[in-house]
Amino acid sequence: VQLQASGGGMVQAGGSLRLSCAASGRTYSSAILGWFRQPPGKEREFVAGIRWGAGTTVYADSVKGRFIISRDKAENTVYLQMNGLKPEDTAHYYCAADVAYPMKPKKWGQGTLVTVSS
Repeated sequence: VQLQASGGGMVQAGGSLRLSCAASGRTYSSAILGWFRQPPGKEREFVAGIRWGAGTTVYADSVKGRFIISRDKAENTVYLQMNGLKPEDTAHYYCAADVAYPMKPKKWGQGTLVTVSS
């Protein structure tokens, strides 16, 4: 499956953004689709994941209670609703797929930049 992230932009602290990840090709029910991010000068980190079939979710502690991951099977799309954004959420965001946690995707698509100003 190929994944394409979109929806990034610039927002003030406390604001919201919704990222989209369109999947092309078949997505198996056992697959996990997730979001990662890479802040400037830092390592890429896991943000959230969702099991395609069951819809169960996992979040990084840093985003729990603020971000919501969801999927639309009909649209073959995964979303990341980001609320209460903080300057430290500034990063390139990527979507990726794997079959187990912790996710270790083998390939990465083009990310989308989120910039949160204070």
